[in-house]
Amino acid sequence: MPKQPANAPLSFDTERGSGRSKWVAGLLLIGVGAWMGSGFVAPAEEEAVVTPVESTVRLISVAVASSRAETVTQYFVAEGQAIPDRMTSIRAEATGQIAEVMVEKGTNVGAGQLIARFDVTRNEADLTRAQEELARAQRDFDNSETLVERGVATNDRLSENRAALANANAAVINAEQSLANSEITAPFAGRLEALNLNAGEFVSAGSEVGQIVDNSPLSVTIQVPQQSLRNIKSGQEAKVTFITGEERDGIVAFVGTSADQATRTFLAEITVENEDGAVPAGVSAEIRIPIGEAVAHFMSPATLSLGSDGTLGVKTVNADDVVVFSEIKIERAQTDGIWVSGLPNSVDIITIGQGYVNNGQTVDPQPEATLTAEASQ
Repeated sequence: MPKQPANAPLSFDTERGSGRSKWVAGLLLIGVGAWMGSGFVAPAEEEAVVTPVESTVRLISVAVASSRAETVTQYFVAEGQAIPDRMTSIRAEATGQIAEVMVEKGTNVGAGQLIARFDVTRNEADLTRAQEELARAQRDFDNSETLVERGVATNDRLSENRAALANANAAVINAEQSLANSEITAPFAGRLEALNLNAGEFVSAGSEVGQIVDNSPLSVTIQVPQQSLRNIKSGQEAKVTFITGEERDGIVAFVGTSADQATRTFLAEITVENEDGAVPAGVSAEIRIPIGEAVAHFMSPATLSLGSDGTLGVKTVNADDVVVFSEIKIERAQTDGIWVSGLPNSVDIITIGQGYVNNGQTVDPQPEATLTAEASQ
């Protein structure tokens, strides 16, 4: 290798193998240019085929039931309590010892029927003594009257004997009355609800010895709100259902004209026949008095909905399958459903799905039987 000058720059061009890197770089440049020109980087996935989305929105399906309005009777309904026609205490009218008790507590008795009897020994003796005193007073008065006529007696003596005669006569009447009062009788026909008497017991005049109740007829008392007073009149018919299960017809016998100061309600009484005594006094009862008629639809309470302002109503579907919310009024309620007014005479009521649709919304109405059958499968 020839020797280079001291200040000459280093060069390796003349070295063996010095041109190999230039060839490698050139080949790499050619390869990169060819790769970029082909546009191939890696195998690409097939492009997804985009299917146009349908522009129509699926409508909500609701179950509907056709309903036609009917004429129904409107009722005033109230809770009341049965009270007996008559109820009174039985009191002794004499003083003495009870000799005999004829009936037992719980017995049905007739008017004037004997319940118990006093020992009348003392009463008979008192009557005998009073009668003797009356006879003596009568003799004294007759003698005085004769002496006055003869002029041997004064009018003062006659007046004294007349007063004694009157006292003796009053004593006889009292003794007779005491003897008559020795029998305790029923003041009217009814049932003995209480009887506090035993043979041999001493009883004072005026003491209470029992209680008698007359349940035929019964009177059922109710309270009528002031806004309903104009609909309740004497003589109206009423349906009475007692808590015992008995159902009877009744008549409004009394309607008050003065309101209770605390409740602002008016007392009314319904008379119910109870000749067999099957309904006891004091039980609760439901009163239904017909007060008019209304055109209404019958439906389940579950069909009702609330409007945006809280009003109670029903959602229906019109001929264009659009939801219509209508405010309603409950005319009558019964165990199997309610009668409501405020709807057209003929209407399709949404019975299932009313909670998922709004007023003015278009829906897909289906017969209630169809949706119910699909849900059960």
